[in-house]
Amino acid sequence: MTDVALPTGCPVRPDFDPLAESYLADPYEVARRVRAETPVFYAPEIDMWVVTRMADIEAVFLDHDTFSGRLVQDPAYPLCDAAKAVLAQGFDPLPVMSNNVAPDHGRIRVHTSRGFSGRRMGLLEPYVRRRAHELVDAMMAGPNAVDFVNALAFPLPAYTVFELIGFPADDADRLKDWCGRRKSFSWGHPPADEQESIARDMLSYWRYCQAFVDAKVAERARGITTDDFVGELLDAHEVDPTDLTMDELKSVVYGLSFAGHEAVTNLLCNSVKCLLEHPDQWAEVCADLSLINPALEEVLRYDSSQVSWRRIATRDTEVGGVPVPAGAKLFLLFASGNHDPERFDEPERFDIHRDNARHHISFGKGVHFCLGSAMARMEARVVLSVLAEKMPQMRLVPDQAFRVHPNIQFRGPEELWLTW
Repeated sequence: MTDVALPTGCPVRPDFDPLAESYLADPYEVARRVRAETPVFYAPEIDMWVVTRMADIEAVFLDHDTFSGRLVQDPAYPLCDAAKAVLAQGFDPLPVMSNNVAPDHGRIRVHTSRGFSGRRMGLLEPYVRRRAHELVDAMMAGPNAVDFVNALAFPLPAYTVFELIGFPADDADRLKDWCGRRKSFSWGHPPADEQESIARDMLSYWRYCQAFVDAKVAERARGITTDDFVGELLDAHEVDPTDLTMDELKSVVYGLSFAGHEAVTNLLCNSVKCLLEHPDQWAEVCADLSLINPALEEVLRYDSSQVSWRRIATRDTEVGGVPVPAGAKLFLLFASGNHDPERFDEPERFDIHRDNARHHISFGKGVHFCLGSAMARMEARVVLSVLAEKMPQMRLVPDQAFRVHPNIQFRGPEELWLTW
C-alpha cells in the first residue's frame, strides 16, 4: 500500500496491474474499461494514482509545479538489497531531462535541444536512409520470412542514436545489450535473483558513458574535435562550465543513449504491424508517400510506443475531482488518453486519414515534451518510405503471437515476422 495517506472516498482498484497478462496483451481494452468506470483511482498493485482521461493527463503535464517528473527514470518497483548494494558502488547519474525540474531542466534543455536541431537531423537523415536501405536489402536477400525486430527495428534506431552521440561502432552490440537490460531495470519487475545482475550491467553502462566523455575531453586537449552531439555539449561546457557541468553532460549521454532508440524501435514495429493489419491503408501509403506522416501520427495515437508515464505530486491537490495527496505517485495512462472518445471519434478504429490524430499524448506535453520526437518521426518516415519502395507486397506471417516485454511503459512486439 501507499506510503501516503489514502484520502477518504478515493476510488481503489486492486484489479489494475500493468504487468498482468491481460493488460500486456491488450492495454487498450483494460484502459477503456477503467476509464469508463473510474477515470482516476488508486492502484495498490503499483502504489500509484492512475489517470485515464486525456484532459486530466494534459492538465498534469502542464502543471509542472504540482506534478514533478523526478521519479520517471527510477525503478518502478522496489529493488532488492543486493541490487542496491551494487548501485551504491558508483551508479549516480544526475537528473537532467525527463526527471529534472525547473530551473535546472530548462537550463540543460537549452543545450541538449541543439543536438536535435534541423541541421543535426539533416546530417543524420542520409545515414538513416543508407542504413535502412542496407537492412531492407539484407532482409530481401535472406529467407522469405524474417523477424523485423532483429532485422531492422532494433538495430537501426540503436545505431542511429549511437552515431548521433559519437559512440564507436565497435561498441554498439554491447551498448544495445545494456539498453535492453535498462528497460527491465527501470520499468519492469524482474525477480530478485536477476536484479543484482541487471544492477551490475547498469553500473557498467554508466561507467562506460563516463569514460567515453572523459576520452572525448582528452582528445580535445590534443586538438581532436568531432561534429557530433557530445562535441556540441563539450563546446557548451567549455564556454561556461557552471551552466552545463561535466557530471550533467555525462548524465545526458547516459539518458539519451537509451531514450533515443527504445521508443523508436517500438514505433517502427507498431507502424508496420498496424499498416499490415489494415492492408488497404498500407496500399494507400505505397501509392502515395505523402500519407506516411499522417499514418505515423495515427500509429502514435492508436498503438503508442509508450503507453504510460509517471509523475509525483509535490503538494495536496486534485485530479479529475479525486483528491491526490502530496507524495502520491501518478500513472498517466497514455493507452487510455489516446483512445479517449471525448477527444477522438471512434477511437478504436485505425484510420490514417483521421484529421486530429496528431493530438495524441505519446510524446508528452509542455516543458517536458520529448526532445527526440523529430528524430523518431524522421527515422520512421524514412523506414516506411524504403519499405513502400522495395517491399510493397510485404505482409504479416499468419497466426504469430505478438509478445511484448513485460514493463509498464514501453510497448512493441518482441518479434514481428514478415513475409512477402
